[in-house]
Formats: sequence, structure tokens, C-alpha cells
Amino acid sequence: MDKQTGRILLVDDDQDILVAGKLLLKRHFSDVTVCNQPEHIPTLLGREKFDAILLDMNFGPGESSGEQGYRWLDEILHLDPQAVVIMITAHGGVDVAVDAMKRGATDFIAKPWHNDKVLATVSSAVKLGHSRNEADQLRHTNSALVEASAGVRQPIIARSASMQHCLDLVERCAPSDANVLILGENGTGKEVMARAIHAASPRKDRVFMAVDLGAVAESLFESELFGHRKGAFTGAQSDRTGRLQAADGGTLFLDEIGNLPLHLQAKLLSVLAQREVTPLGANKGIPFDVRVIAATNLPVSQLRDEQYFRQDLLFRLNTVELTLPPLRERADDIQPIAEHYLSHYARKYHKTINGFAPALLQQMHRYAWPGNIRELRHAIERAVILARGDSLTPQDLLLTATVAPSNPVPHSVDSSVTAAPSQASEELNLEQLEKNTIQRALTTHKYNISHAAKALGLTRAALYRRMEKHGL
Repeated sequence: MDKQTGRILLVDDDQDILVAGKLLLKRHFSDVTVCNQPEHIPTLLGREKFDAILLDMNFGPGESSGEQGYRWLDEILHLDPQAVVIMITAHGGVDVAVDAMKRGATDFIAKPWHNDKVLATVSSAVKLGHSRNEADQLRHTNSALVEASAGVRQPIIARSASMQHCLDLVERCAPSDANVLILGENGTGKEVMARAIHAASPRKDRVFMAVDLGAVAESLFESELFGHRKGAFTGAQSDRTGRLQAADGGTLFLDEIGNLPLHLQAKLLSVLAQREVTPLGANKGIPFDVRVIAATNLPVSQLRDEQYFRQDLLFRLNTVELTLPPLRERADDIQPIAEHYLSHYARKYHKTINGFAPALLQQMHRYAWPGNIRELRHAIERAVILARGDSLTPQDLLLTATVAPSNPVPHSVDSSVTAAPSQASEELNLEQLEKNTIQRALTTHKYNISHAAKALGLTRAALYRRMEKHGL
């Protein structure tokens, strides 16, 4: 007969009980420890984690009150609140054992015992111990995952008046459960701001779940957000928990909400209104409790157009509306943000770079930064990699097009492409042609990744890979 995996501690001052108990339990369980002096319990618990502990109610001749059992039960539960304790008592002490169960014991065994009764009781206790240990481990794991996912991974550098206004709104709305809609161009830091709201909210110790709706295929939308049951559709080999249910108690960040088609907007609205989600293949709704933060790069005029976005969904999402300014409108932040990324990438690539040449600072302030902070970050990383001196110069950053912040960003033509020397335009260099084409598409669509990817005939993921490849 195979032994059941289980670590058991038997504590009794009767040597006959210890011998009989160990002989019985070792035939059925993998690890049995005996102890005839309860004073050794703290040392044993500090050395090993037991799945079940059998504890006598009385120690010493003439003891029958159970006070010693109560004392050591309290001590065990103080040392390990998840401990599974079975009390051992004489037939006349059943009432005392029941009182011990009220104080936290799991079960009791009356002696003289019956072997079958002992094995059944200990077996159930060991299973309970395993469950508690697994639950405790999951709690620790989840805490680590929550801490990792909820942490604000990038600092918010905000010296400009426009960003100070945004941070003031964050400070006022974060402590509430109000839904927040964050507007702004691509690369302005919408997810960073969403994480800051979560970190300052009462839900900060729970999960922050980010979903890029622009990257979720329409056919997978319901499965991704609502979940599904095994067999709900071809390929559903097991149950899947949807993002709404997984974020229960925390914050759900819906990025690129403006890319969601109208028919899927209706489904999302229904779920958010009912605060209940029904996984595909299930026939019963599951309540959830999440705070929703949504973000989009759609202009306000398009967002308030019923042909593009359901107004009833908009009203549910924008209890608080936060608009992040583009980088060209927060000139006071350009240098400190650039200095932050310079320090970060200098450490990453083991470079000694002390700062920026004055000419480069002037150029960075004149440039329009159509890709906003994301473009600045990539530009600094590329410059750090290519730099030869101890400070960055205009030749390192390669900002070939400089547009003053007061001028509009070109929408249809990328000046960095058209301003190139005529002989360069005739070069049949596939790498350069691909880079120029991607740059033109991004500029034409105001760095809307979804629209640019569609125009280029690429997926969002493929476009991101090419942008990373060319340092865009």
C-alpha cells in the first residue's frame, strides 16, 4: 500500500501512545515525528512545517482539566496560524476536546482509540493541511505578482504647469472608485498615469490588470475579457478565467478603448453596467468588483461622435476625464525626462556620459516629438549606444527634422524623409526604405499605432518590432 505524503507530529507524554501511534502512522504516512515533552514544540515547528499535529490534552500524572492542552494549542496556533491540530483525549474528556475545537483545533481523537478512526481523522487532517499550505503559498505568490504588476515602473517627471494640473487631478480622484478615462496621443504616458492612479488608490494592494484592446482580435474579445468554459468552442481545452474576473478587487486598465468596434462596445457596456460577467459556455453570471481606467488616443471630437463610439459607454467610463498633453506642449519637462533616460541607459550599457551638449538641448526643445515620450526614450537609448564622447551631441541624437512646438506637426509628410539629400532618396537600400516608410506612416497617422499598422499591412506587434529595430 502506497504511503500518503504527509508530515505528522505526535505529542504525548505516554510512551506507549507514542510507540503505538508511530507504528500505526508510519505504515500510512511518509514522515512521522514524535515528542514526549511539549516544551520542544516551538523548536520542532521552527525546524519543519507539519501537515497535521496530534496533541494530548493533558501532560503529567493526575492532570485531567485540559489546561495544558489549551495552552499548547494556543502556542501552536500563535507560531503557525495555519496549523491543523487534532486533540487526543480520554473518553471522559470529550467536552474538553470540543472546547479546544472552539479555540482552533480541527478535530479530536478519544483514547483508547480505534486504528481505523485514527487513520481516517489524520488522513482528512493532512489533506486540509496540504490545502492550507497551498493556499498560503498562493497568497504569497499573488502578493508578489500584485506588487510587481501594480508598481509604477516609470517615474512621472512633471515640472510643466499642464502636467502639474494632471497630477492634481490624479491626487483628487485616486482615493475614490470612480472610473477614469485618460486621453492623449500615443507615447504620452497613459499607462504610467493609470498605474499612478492605482498606486494611490485603496486597491493598491490588489492586482493591476492591463489589457491592450487594440491587440485583441475581435473573435477572441469575449474569451479574453469574460473567460470561457471547457468545450465552449473548438480549441477550448480547459476553463479560462477572463481579465475582468482576474482583476476582481483591483484595477482593470483598458488601453486603446477607442479601437473597440461598436458591437463589442455594447457587450462591454452591458458587463460593466451589470457588474457581472458570464464566461462563454456558462449559464450563470459571476459578480466582479473592479475599478476601470480606460485610455485612448482618439481626438475628443471623434470620441463624442456616436458613429465611432457609444456615448452611453463613454459616460460610464469618463466619470473623471484626464487629458495628457503632448511632449511639445510641456517644454519644461523635455530636459529632465531626457536626463532620466540618459542616466538609465548609461547604466544599462555601461557608458560614462555626463550630459547634453548645449546645441543638442536647443535642438531637443525645437523638435516637435510626434512620438512624444516614447520617441524621446528611444532616441536617447539609440544615442547612448552610438555615442563616442562623454556628452551627447546633435550628431548622436540624429534629430534630422526640427519643428518648433508652436508649429503643427506635419500629418501627411515626414520632414525627416523629405529633407534627406537627393542622392540618398535614390539609394536602393531596403533597410532605409523600410525605416522611411514606417516613419511616414507613423507621422501620417499621428503615431496611432493601430492605424499606421493597418496602412502598412502589418499587425500591431509586427509594427512594434520594426519600430524597435529601426529605433523609431
